[in-house]
Amino acid sequence: MSAKVESWGSRVGLILAMAGNAVGLGNFLRFPVQAVQNGGGAFIIPYLVCFLVMGIPLLFIEWSTGRYGGKFGNHSTPYILDTMAKGRIWKYIGVFGIFTNIAVAAYYCYIESWTMSYVYHSIIGTFNGMSQGDVANFFTSYVDVSQSTTGIPFEAILFYIVCLVLNTYILSKGLGGIEKVAKIGIPLLLVFGFILAVRGLTLGTSGASDIFPDANAWDGLNFLWTPQFDSLSNPKVWLAAAGQIFFTLSVGMGTIHCYAAYLKEKDDIALNAVSAGFMNEFVEVVLGSLIVIPIAAGYLGLDWVIQNAGFGMAFQTMPYLFQQWGDVIAIFAGVFWFGLLFFAGITSSLAMGTPWMGFMRDEFNWSKEKGAWSFGALALIMGLPTVIFFNEGLFDQYDYWAGTVSLVVFAFLETVLFSYIFGIKKGWAEINKGADIKLPGFYKYIILIVTPLLLGWVLVSSVPDWIDKIKDNDTHNKEWFANAYYAENFEGTGTKTGKVIEANSNYIKLEFENTKKVFDKETEQTKEVSFIDTKEYTFDASKNQQVTVKVDDVVSPKDKIATGNFTNNSLYKFIGRMLLLSLFLFICIVVYVAYKKRVKEGRVTQ
Repeated sequence: MSAKVESWGSRVGLILAMAGNAVGLGNFLRFPVQAVQNGGGAFIIPYLVCFLVMGIPLLFIEWSTGRYGGKFGNHSTPYILDTMAKGRIWKYIGVFGIFTNIAVAAYYCYIESWTMSYVYHSIIGTFNGMSQGDVANFFTSYVDVSQSTTGIPFEAILFYIVCLVLNTYILSKGLGGIEKVAKIGIPLLLVFGFILAVRGLTLGTSGASDIFPDANAWDGLNFLWTPQFDSLSNPKVWLAAAGQIFFTLSVGMGTIHCYAAYLKEKDDIALNAVSAGFMNEFVEVVLGSLIVIPIAAGYLGLDWVIQNAGFGMAFQTMPYLFQQWGDVIAIFAGVFWFGLLFFAGITSSLAMGTPWMGFMRDEFNWSKEKGAWSFGALALIMGLPTVIFFNEGLFDQYDYWAGTVSLVVFAFLETVLFSYIFGIKKGWAEINKGADIKLPGFYKYIILIVTPLLLGWVLVSSVPDWIDKIKDNDTHNKEWFANAYYAENFEGTGTKTGKVIEANSNYIKLEFENTKKVFDKETEQTKEVSFIDTKEYTFDASKNQQVTVKVDDVVSPKDKIATGNFTNNSLYKFIGRMLLLSLFLFICIVVYVAYKKRVKEGRVTQ
């Protein structure tokens, strides 16, 4: 049994580190978007229910599981799970708790590096005088590694490496380094968030303009916080709400287990888990809903927000909105906003390094420095493809398989282990051991019945989407290397045709009928209206790519619209999936080697 060589310096530090693990970019970027895309107030009730019956139980499970494994000298999920059940399989189920963190950190640090870059650009005034379109194009240029917004070659790669090195350096200082960052970062995050939230609350109609005369920040808040009870029967909204809980609480990743493994056997986990969980919810539900949506609605109108809600709003829209406050205030607003995102990001990404470091120290006696820099090297190897091929969809593959699917699979399996193999009686006693609060008894049955059923439903409901992703059913250009290019769907249903309104040898512009969502203030519901939309294709003459359609042609999805030499994004998506599979298998091999080492040392029997 390996001895505990580290522990948390204080309870406050532990709770802030746990909250920092959970409070991440998803609180400010993903939550508002998910709420808007799923009907605003229609999303809130399922979201809060999922927090209570899935989020809190999973926090209890992971805190107690981690502390239980920690008393046997295990600080990452392979052998934490192995201590709870007989059978060799569980240590390999625990691989998810290392794999997910390395894979997510690989691309998460790339988003984190955007925030560093945007703080820099906010300070030097890059966005001054830019139109909304210019700001959006700035982001497009930034993520294209062949371009540079500062004159520095490969700027996006440079900021990514700097961000990863910073994370690795802090990790090399162990729990003390993580705790110090949490004690500084979380309070600053709250201060920055509070300042911007006050602006969102007080903006009102002052941002209305001739172009957006109906802009009103209060419309955004009313949309988010007016309950829509018909959502209770909508499985799509429930699925989205359950998915957001995974993102927001960082459950199903293995980081909570690792942090909790450094607790003493009778240290409280019940109150700590609830405290960290509710701190995260405060940041997400209160601050997360008071910044992006009301500020955007206050200048661009609620309809624009509903139609354009997406991850990129934070980078493609907010810098433009800050310019409306004047050049000087815009600098402070940019630093507050992107600084807030940076602290949210780094407190989460630091947590992602600890499972690998804990495992390598437990099994191979690696130092903190060696564990941290090896984690950084793995993240760099896995992450560089997401930077270089961001526009080709490799980044999205990581986010889907490592940042979504892996979480659901692991959370379901660990819940089954905790409730039915380790046993709910022992599990409930473990949760309550040393507890500073008395937990309501009905949570025992929620953990036993409701949580695994809800997780199982999320898992089963997701399988068709997994199959679609593997088959690349989101594109009509499935061949890796092709001599023809086919029109993609023009709108969500894939049933509408497009008419060519402009064309030359390397360019096509089509128009088609599409629908968009607008908010009806009388009924307080979103509704769909039709409009004429356009889609453009640009081809590369250097690759002999030649348009095969002409003006007034009617084009359907799957119709051939160009010939030449094409390397389709399906190749990069496949590479992304293979890289993730290789990482998982590599960690399985490391776990197997560690198992053989334990057998040789007499720590386990075959």
